[in-house]
Amino acid sequence: MTYRDKLQYLLVRKLRIANKEAKQLIGAGAIIVNNTIVFDNVIVLVTDSVSYNNIIVQEPKEMLYIALYKPRGIETTLNETISDNLKAQLPFDEKLFPVGRLDKESEGLLLMTNDGDLFNKITKPGSQIEKEYIVTVDKPIDENFVARMSNGIEIMGQLTLPCKVKPIDDYTFRIILTQGLNRQIRRMCYKLNYEVLTLKRIRIDNVLLGDLKSGEYKKLDQL
Repeated sequence: MTYRDKLQYLLVRKLRIANKEAKQLIGAGAIIVNNTIVFDNVIVLVTDSVSYNNIIVQEPKEMLYIALYKPRGIETTLNETISDNLKAQLPFDEKLFPVGRLDKESEGLLLMTNDGDLFNKITKPGSQIEKEYIVTVDKPIDENFVARMSNGIEIMGQLTLPCKVKPIDDYTFRIILTQGLNRQIRRMCYKLNYEVLTLKRIRIDNVLLGDLKSGEYKKLDQL
């Protein structure tokens, strides 16, 4: 099911009744949502309980939010036919999926959840969610490198959005993006004749990698 439904639509699907009958049940006060009788066609989330005549129409589902330090060399996929996949990194029975990606040779913060609304919020085009990385390259960076990376570089036929770039030392810089193009940082550096040696994501919006070590994870409150 979707992560939010109109109550009437939920009743139609779950009880296999007509729209008219579902509307009548709601109007008669026969439906209980979270221990409260409702009389309107309210929005129902998967975290809500819904019952009718002591029949459970929907049991509440727990939303899980996991901050994982994805190790370098792990593919951001749950496909167990692919070697070095994410599945073995999280010992949860609940099916979780990654929010966005980190390529195999990159490491750092990866959010895992069963909340489709959060996935859509972060990954949809134009979301403007900040993602912060620490990157090391193969030769010294200079003012020209910082300026061009900051102002946008054409990759895959499009100009990247302006971003924040700050040197840490001669070979390392911090970059904050609001885009998520495929291998974006690596492609940007390549266009400037630099090779990325290490790439670590340390923040997504207000979630920090913190002191997590490679392969470790922690549960988060709702984001």
